[in-house]
Amino acid sequence: MRERYARLTEGRRMEMLEGLVMLTGLYLAISPWVIHFHRGNTNTVNNLILGIALSVIGLGLAMLPERALGLGWLLVPIGIWMIISPWVVSAGHGARAGIVANNVAIGFIATALGLAIIGMMGTRRGGRTRTATAMR
Repeated sequence: MRERYARLTEGRRMEMLEGLVMLTGLYLAISPWVIHFHRGNTNTVNNLILGIALSVIGLGLAMLPERALGLGWLLVPIGIWMIISPWVVSAGHGARAGIVANNVAIGFIATALGLAIIGMMGTRRGGRTRTATAMR
């Protein structure tokens, strides 16, 4: 099991994904101040909390890949929530176009990164299974 995680986490692709997850989270956390919707908007807290969560997942992937690799699937529901959150969180007063565009873009990026991590895990598992079967 450790060998499989070591092979999966040692490549440049995984390093790139770790960095992209962390950068996506950091941007999401500061986006209310970049897009200027931080005053009196409920999306500010939503983006800040989920941005910190994404950054922690990215940091976990970089620092403890054996333990945190299984958390990669969390990027998919977080991304989907980011896509729908402008309408759900600000249901009473509506969200501006900038907030919607920002959250939808970040949601698609987070979902794509999560699917890439899941795909890498599945590909490696399938490859190892075929090799083990061929050796028998």
